[in-house]
Amino acid sequence: MKILEIKRGGSPLVLGLPHTGTSLPDDIADGLNDTGRALADTDWHIHRLYADLIGDITTIRTRIHRYAIDVNRDPSGESLYPGQNTTTLCPLTDFDGHPLYRSGHEPDDAEIARRRETYHAPYHAALRAELDRVKAQYGFAILYDCHSIRSHIPFLFDGRLPDFNIGTNNGTTCAPEIESAVARICAAAPGRTAVLNGRFKGGWTTRHYGRAEDGVHVIQMELAQSAYLSDEAPPWSYDDTKADRLRTHLKTILETLIRWRPA
Repeated sequence: MKILEIKRGGSPLVLGLPHTGTSLPDDIADGLNDTGRALADTDWHIHRLYADLIGDITTIRTRIHRYAIDVNRDPSGESLYPGQNTTTLCPLTDFDGHPLYRSGHEPDDAEIARRRETYHAPYHAALRAELDRVKAQYGFAILYDCHSIRSHIPFLFDGRLPDFNIGTNNGTTCAPEIESAVARICAAAPGRTAVLNGRFKGGWTTRHYGRAEDGVHVIQMELAQSAYLSDEAPPWSYDDTKADRLRTHLKTILETLIRWRPA
């Protein structure tokens, strides 16, 4: 099974797509219950939403579903949000707290280690290689990490999420000009809502690679799925009209990032 899709561009901008994959190896799928096999917690259609917005960018996508292993989690298994409900490196529950596995089929430590080596490590090796490549060419790199989630998930957060959820781990993962430019675009989008470092401050990818002082700038965008899906429920249909309106703002963001240069 081919697990990675990599498209190389010649600009300093790299897009990460860690949660759009829906592939599950048979040995993992066989252990899941009906809830697990439904794959509800996919970042549905995000690769389509960002496709061809601008040219000359690098994209890195894993086809493996996050229920096998979440490549945006710390490989050590340490929680990114201590004290809050969240899902783990190899999730045992979905975003609503419901078990994913048939009883007795949950991954043990050896299986988690195998998945980490087989699926998590290759994604990050590819991501690191592309960031190093564009940094060598330009002296810096920008990683824009693409995500989406249902806007209403009581198990994870109260109320409803804004349309744009920007994460920079409280301003530590990118230059302040990048953070402020993206926040400004989102805040100015008519009819949209936005928050900076709210419930989602950036996952492990953002926090691990974001080293502005070393020339690697990372920003995470978590979109509310209500902004581009017909409904936040199966069959998770892409709404062309809603998506096209949203793509206008996403294009502005990417155009701004691809033009940015350090002072």
